[in-house]
Formats: sequence, C-alpha cells, structure tokens
Amino acid sequence: VEQMPGDIRWHFIGHLQTNKVKKLIGQATLIHSIDRLKLAREIQEEADRQSQTVAMLVQVHASQGAPQQGFDPESVFEAVRAMASFDRLNIRGLMTIGPHVGDPDAIRSSFRMLRALSTQLQDCFPDIRWHYLSMGMSSDFELAIEEGANLLRIGSAVFRAPNPSTP
Repeated sequence: VEQMPGDIRWHFIGHLQTNKVKKLIGQATLIHSIDRLKLAREIQEEADRQSQTVAMLVQVHASQGAPQQGFDPESVFEAVRAMASFDRLNIRGLMTIGPHVGDPDAIRSSFRMLRALSTQLQDCFPDIRWHYLSMGMSSDFELAIEEGANLLRIGSAVFRAPNPSTP
C-alpha cells in the first residue's frame, strides 16, 4: 500500500460482513455491495459513531438461477426507501453480478433489467443521485458497457498471473 499514490480512492467490492464494517468506514470511497438492510443499518450506526458519510451501491440479484447476494428486484424499492432515511448513507447507484453462464443473452438480460430498474428508482427517488451502474466483470464487461455500465469490476483480467504455458 505504501507504493500507491496518496490520493488513491479505494472501492470495496465483494461481500461485506457486518463485523468488518468498523474497519472499512473512512477507508473506502465507495462500497459496491450493500446487499441487505442489516448491513446498511450497521454501516449507518458505525458511520454515525465515526462522524462519516458512506457512499454506497445497492446490490441487486438481477439474474435467475444460482443464488446470489443482493436484493430481489421486487424488494429493492422498499429497501431503498428504508436506506434513504439513513442520514449517514449516500446511495449512489446499483450493482449486480451477471449470471455465471456461457449464454450472452442471459447475461445481457440481467444487465438490461438492472438498467431499467435504475431508471425506475430514479423516478421514485429523485432526491438520490443515481450516478453509478456497476455491472460487468472480466468475463462479461463488454456486454455490461453495451447495457449502460459506468463502473466495471475487472480485477482478474488485471491481476491474474500470466500462464507460463501460454506463448
């Protein structure tokens, strides 16, 4: 970390356990994965103790099939309504993980659904700055960009160790 520039802005990506919140507040510029109200409440309480405001993305389970973390599209409106009342949380957008399938149409469909959900949430909650649509990882970021993503999570493409057997 000492080799990094002093003005670097860290994002927290991944599942966040409530017992880790205290260490994260004040360190991350943006938390990508608020996937349950219990976590949002814990962040609100810790941010209040530390006199911080926390920028965050609401994680939505946007694809059918394998279980994922995040709010179901049907329950996200109620969750956002609750989180919008927390004075230490600054909702900045939505995040999803595309389905882990080889079918580009299924992946595109989940990204398209999240973009539409974002538009609906903007209409219902106009006081929230719905700036970010975080979707797409190393394997599907091209589809995510085509469907409106403006934040990508491409860590394995950047940090993956080269395969010595590949020329």
